[in-house]
Amino acid sequence: MAKNKKKWQTPGVILQPQVYEGLRGGINKLVAAIRPTLGPLPRLVVNEKESKVGRPEFLDDGAVIARRVIQLPSREEDMGAMYLRQVLWSLHEKAGDGTATAAVMFQTIFNEGLRYIVAGGNAMRLREQLEAAGDQVIAELEKQVTHLKGKEQLASLARTICYDQPLAKMLGEIFDIIGEYGRLEIRPGRSRDLEREYVEGMYWNSGILSRLLLPDPIQGRVQLENTAVLCCDLEIKEAQELTAALDAAVRAGHKSLLLVAAAISERAMALLLTNRDKIQVVAVKAPALDSITRSEALNDIALLTGGKAFFKAAGDTLDNLQPADLGQTRRAWADADYFGIVGGQGDPRQLRQHIAQLRTALATLDDQDIRKRLQERIGKLMGGSAILWVGANTVLDIEARKTLAERTAEAMRGAIRDGVLPGAGVAFLECRKILQNKKHAAQDSDERMAYNIVLKALETPTRVLIENAGFKPDEELARITLNGPGSGFDAVKGKVVNMSLAGIYDSASVVKAATFNAVHGAALALTVDVLIHRKDPPEAYHNT
Repeated sequence: MAKNKKKWQTPGVILQPQVYEGLRGGINKLVAAIRPTLGPLPRLVVNEKESKVGRPEFLDDGAVIARRVIQLPSREEDMGAMYLRQVLWSLHEKAGDGTATAAVMFQTIFNEGLRYIVAGGNAMRLREQLEAAGDQVIAELEKQVTHLKGKEQLASLARTICYDQPLAKMLGEIFDIIGEYGRLEIRPGRSRDLEREYVEGMYWNSGILSRLLLPDPIQGRVQLENTAVLCCDLEIKEAQELTAALDAAVRAGHKSLLLVAAAISERAMALLLTNRDKIQVVAVKAPALDSITRSEALNDIALLTGGKAFFKAAGDTLDNLQPADLGQTRRAWADADYFGIVGGQGDPRQLRQHIAQLRTALATLDDQDIRKRLQERIGKLMGGSAILWVGANTVLDIEARKTLAERTAEAMRGAIRDGVLPGAGVAFLECRKILQNKKHAAQDSDERMAYNIVLKALETPTRVLIENAGFKPDEELARITLNGPGSGFDAVKGKVVNMSLAGIYDSASVVKAATFNAVHGAALALTVDVLIHRKDPPEAYHNT
């Protein structure tokens, strides 16, 4: 959206009441763009491409929609929209979903809180009471958490996240097999259909260093049985550097060796080829993924196989390598792009301890890059791996469905780990009773108002979902109340049902994260009194 150049180049300090007016305008505009996407029957948001060439984007993901909004013409409104945009994107990075729910709750809390403050309420005291009420909601949500088992229940969970029945069924089966920490690689499909492949053991995205080492170069794949494993990040330049390693493997009784190294010269390669009658060696490139560092990958391989990792930075060499430094595995395989290990012979106790340490670290970290790295390492160490090929009719459809699959898989991991809640906003509705009791017992006017605001916010996701499905929120909420606890509106069937019996769930981690971000984010925004505009601010950057 084009901005007014002259206005945007003017610095200034903006005071009340223009601050609240601007923030409210920006927040309401951004939420208006996200609101139609909530629920299983979402309406779409169409985004014109910056180049204005080709088909525009059709979006139904709140986080992506927020990300596509770069600037609003009004600088005051822009600050409100960009503040909410960051709240939602942070939620997306942490939980993978829940942005539409958080957006509509944020809007309700901010607008209702603003009315109270304008009428004479104290912003700082209201913020404190709102945050306290929000924490109580999260505590009540925790009491409702249950855990799912079996591919049918997992598929039901996936369906409430992605609303794609075939994709949900496939993801339910995959996560039932690989578990919460298993490695799932999602790739563009090779046809219009969904396909999946399960990979035994662990594999890495690094292939054979030279096809000369393949028994059959045409086939392009080699498999080694009961093989030794040597892992290092060294660049092996001279043939004599490998002499001790080959001798150690032969003395240990191995007929094959998987050599993991950063690089290997033609001279060293010649030694491996001339000694094929004594020991078959397959050299693969030491993995260095975007999310997993080379040292982490090599340490994990050494732990899996019971060997030692050799590092250039530590001054290690292979000159004095002993048989005990070699790892062992029941089977290893490699091709041009990947290599894998099946049945590593490392110490099971040490492996369990290492996995436990990584899982503990994963539970305490907020940094998404580190979390992703730990998640992948745990998945490799535990040995559950699957590949999902996402197909569709066109390239654009494939990319959109692949993104949806990635978002759904991330939310499912959290749900398997932290449990689920009744879906369609029912978990929020179940929290109303305790908050109403606390409101009636409250003696402070700010506290009572905070409960009133949060109570209204708890109904908002259900109201929006019902409205987006083409029904009247007041009428359906009345039916939900009459049907008793656990009941909610099934937008697909257009009627009130029991959520658990219908298999409609939400990820508990997503719902709790959405609640926290909405309440705390809106409460903080209500305390903003001054906006400061810079002269000639830098152009907004759109990270696609």
